[in-house]
Parts: sequence; structure tokens; C-alpha cells
Amino acid sequence: MDLAESPGPSAPRLPPPPPGRPPRPPRRSRRPLRRGLPGRPRRPQDLALLAAVLGALLAVATRSFVGFREFQAEALREAAQKFLGEDGFSLFSSLDRDRDMYINPEEFKRDAKRLIGTWESLGSSLRPNPHPIYILEEEVSQNSPLDLSEEKFSIMARFQPLLPKTMYKSKDGFLHVSHLTLSGLRNWTVPDVVLHLFSAQKFFIFLPPKEDLKLGEPWWIIPNEVKHLPSTRFYPPRSKRKEDLIFKLLSMFHPRLFVKTRFGPRGTVACLMAISDLYYTVAFRIHAEFQLNEPPLFPFWFSPGQFTGHIILSKDSSHVRDFKLFVPNHKPLNVEMDWLYQGEENGNPKTKMNMDIGYLPQMELESWGPSGSTEIHKKGKITYRRPSEQSSQFVFEDIVWQKEISWEKAVQRLKVAMYPFLKVTYLPLIKAFERARIEKKLVHSIVLWGSLDDQSCFGPGKCLRDKVLGNPFILMLLRKNFISSWSQVHELIEIQNQDNKSHKKLAELLLEKYSDHVMILLCLPNGTVVHHISANELCQVSKESSGKQLNSVTMYEQFLQKGLSQAQPFLQRKLGGFF
Repeated sequence: MDLAESPGPSAPRLPPPPPGRPPRPPRRSRRPLRRGLPGRPRRPQDLALLAAVLGALLAVATRSFVGFREFQAEALREAAQKFLGEDGFSLFSSLDRDRDMYINPEEFKRDAKRLIGTWESLGSSLRPNPHPIYILEEEVSQNSPLDLSEEKFSIMARFQPLLPKTMYKSKDGFLHVSHLTLSGLRNWTVPDVVLHLFSAQKFFIFLPPKEDLKLGEPWWIIPNEVKHLPSTRFYPPRSKRKEDLIFKLLSMFHPRLFVKTRFGPRGTVACLMAISDLYYTVAFRIHAEFQLNEPPLFPFWFSPGQFTGHIILSKDSSHVRDFKLFVPNHKPLNVEMDWLYQGEENGNPKTKMNMDIGYLPQMELESWGPSGSTEIHKKGKITYRRPSEQSSQFVFEDIVWQKEISWEKAVQRLKVAMYPFLKVTYLPLIKAFERARIEKKLVHSIVLWGSLDDQSCFGPGKCLRDKVLGNPFILMLLRKNFISSWSQVHELIEIQNQDNKSHKKLAELLLEKYSDHVMILLCLPNGTVVHHISANELCQVSKESSGKQLNSVTMYEQFLQKGLSQAQPFLQRKLGGFF
């Protein structure tokens, strides 16, 4: 049986706990706890796992919230476009500088002085048709005489920024390109000035220099001067008389506008499209560029391929019926960019230049109806001039043109004035090979990233175009023995992805030989390349020789003659073509 424990000396007794403090629990065994049981101490791996799970949950929540905000903003954009129309939404977007679909006082403050009137009167579209609506006014200088007979009209700027994903360097995430270098480009999302009031008389620069000028005969508004202009500039020089209007027009997009480009051809050229008893229609083409950075950053140049457009104005330039200017956007690439950066050469710091090309969806100016008479009114001590209400109600009769040419013909005349090499016809790729098969000639095909006939052509392409292709002897050789064509690489890739097997094969043959920025290929009518050369080789010859133009031209002549010699046996017999 169990016996009671024998009495002995009593165990020491602990002092009573202080008031309000619970008694200490009995001590536990110090045996190690088995892994996985509750109560074990947290290890660093467990804490890291917990942090990762919480981070993932937070990221999912953040993405969901951002996605919701983006969806909400997109819905607002669609609603605004439907309500305001294209022009109205363009104006709203230009004021909404942080692109959150709300215009706060700070955003509006910058343009508030320019805008008057109420938006309710604008209806579903800001385009004044048939009666113009004016909401602009300008302050009148007290020192200048008032001329109420002078007509004014408003011009609106529309702008969609360049798409970064179209730049070649976007393929590697702009590796080795500083974020600060591209800051001017990334921050340029709206026009600098959305609406501006212009005097019709200022457009006298578009009048022909003589009355008996033929339709399509070009003249220079700003001449194509041949001189070196450095790339290390930030701020435009003071513009001259005829340059002043071009500067004011294009600086609506960006304040640092250079009327004269660093590389030729420079200037502004125009030609007559139509003539009536009282009016001219004038087509024009402008080469200009922008500087997007300021010190302490390095310069970043933004060069649209061209600005083109038309103006309808009275023969004394007192009245402007219509005006439109734009950067053509029908090609997949239409802007050339280059920038300076700090590099190294032989271990020493050296300033170098990098370049790229991209696509600009929209850059245009358009008048809000014809010019009209003005009226004077005062606000306190300040005198303002604005278009009168009576002029906005005036109905203009249709113009009866006595002589006119098509827009396409005028554009071609302006191209040839800028680029003498276009005295040889350059056909689209497929048409060139069709013509070559009929005439049994070689195709002189140039493949490049930019456009050969505008300022988006850079580096070796400019060298080829300006120093070789426009040479009179080369022009004669090409006109007599070849069918000429030029294509952007993007166009060939698009043709390569089409269903037409013959066109696809043709694009593949050309792309097989494309190994440098600008390649010149001499092809049989069936697409076989018999000879090719890189424009870089020609430019290198020009740099290393004293007689630059002579040697590069001679080298190109030899290239063409060798191609003709190699192709002669094939051209004399009937070739199977693609078409």
C-alpha cells in the first residue's frame, strides 16, 4: 500500500507575489522542442518567408488599385473624347499636364490669360463650321498705332508625343542611355501654346515673289544656306524678318525651336497650287528642329522629317481663308533624334554623339476659320484687341480657281527643290520590280531605317543622299540604266509578314543582304541581289580623302558599273519574275 511521505525538513517557501501580479508559472523542462511544434522560436528563414508573402499580397493589391485607376482614367478619356470632340479633347489634354483627367488651378493658370468666353457655347466640336468661334484676345501696346482694318485669326496646335517603343534603343530598354538624357523628351507631352492669335498680314511671306510664277515652280522663303551649325547649342538665335513668323508658328509646340537645322537641306520652300482672281493657294515645306534639354544636361535634338502644309490667302495677304501645317505621319518612322553624352577615348573623357529614330503620331497647326476684322475693348487700364462678333457671322463665298495642280504634284516639286537626287524617280518597292521586269533593267534599291527624302534620314543616309546621289553624272547613270527605289526596314518586315508569297520572297531577299544602317542593293527583276555596298563605306572614303565628293562619287560609279556587268548575262535572257 502507498504510505504517506515521511515528514522531514520543510522546503524553503517563496515570498508571496506582489499585489496584482499573477503567480509565476512552473518552470518547464529544458528539453529541445521538436521541429514544427507550436512554441518554437522564429528563424530568419521564416521571417523572410512571411515578409515575402506580405509583400506579394501588397503588390497584388497595389496592382489592382493601379489597374482600377487606369481603367477609370481610360473611361474618363473615352467619355471626354465623345463629349468634346477631337479638337476639344486636344485642347483639354494640353491643359491637363499631369494627365489625370482633371485640370487644377495650377495647370489652368498658365493659359488662363489666353482663354476667354464660355465652353458651353462650343457644343460637341470646337471646329468652327461654318461660322468661326474666337476665344482669343491680345493685349495692345500703348506705343503702337491701332489699325482696326487689320484682320486676325486663331491657330490651334495639336500634339501627341513621340512613342518611345518605336525607338530602336527601346529594344534593349535604353541600355547605356541616361534617364536624364531622355528627360526633355519624356516631359514633352503637350504643346507649349495651344491657341494663338495671328495677324493675317504677317503671312505675306507666303506670297509668290513675282506675279507670273508658274504653278509648281518653287521659291525659297528661307534660303538653304550651306554652313556649319554646331550641335552644342541650347537656345535659338534671334530670328530674322521672314524667319519670325515660322519661329512663332512652330514654337507653339516647344519654345526652343531652331528655324535653321544643323544639317542640310535647310530652310523653307513653297510653290503655287492654285490661282483665282483674288486668292492664291500655296503649298510649303519647312525643315526645322527642336532642342529639348537645358543646362546642365547635354543637348538633345529632335528633328521631325519635315513640316508641310498649305495656306489660302488673298493676293495682298490682308485676308487668310485657311491654314494648315503638319508633320506627315504615314511612314512608320518620322523623327530623327541625336544627343551628346560624355564618353571615353583612349582613357580620356570625350563628348560623343548618339542617335535614334522614332514615330511621332501627331504634330499639326490649323486655323479656326478665316481671318476677320477686330474690335478694341478695355479691362481697367489695359487695352485688348479681339476678333469682332460681326466677323464671325460673315459667310464667305466659294473661291473659283482659274488654274490649279494636285497636292501630290506640289509635294513632289517641293521634294525635288530640297533634294536634287529626286530628279530620278524613286518608285515604291513592288512597282519598281514590276517596271524592271518590263524594261529589263536592274533595280537600284536603297534600304534604310529612316526616310531618304526627309530629315529623319541620319548619318550614312545623309552622306549618301547629299554627296553622291545628287551628283549629275550619277543621276544620268541611274536614269539610263536602273529603276530606283528606297524602302524603310519596317516596310520590308511588314511585306515579309504578308500573305502574298511573291512579295514576301522579295522582301526576304533584300533583308538577307541588310547588314548595316544603310545598304544599296543592285537586284535583278526577280529579286536576286547581284551586288551590294554599305553607305558607311562611301562615307569612310569621303572622310579619308582630300577630294571628298570626287572619290565617293567615283566609288559609287564603279559600284554601279560592276553591278551592270555582273547582271548583263541574266538581263539578256528571259528571267522568271515574281509578278
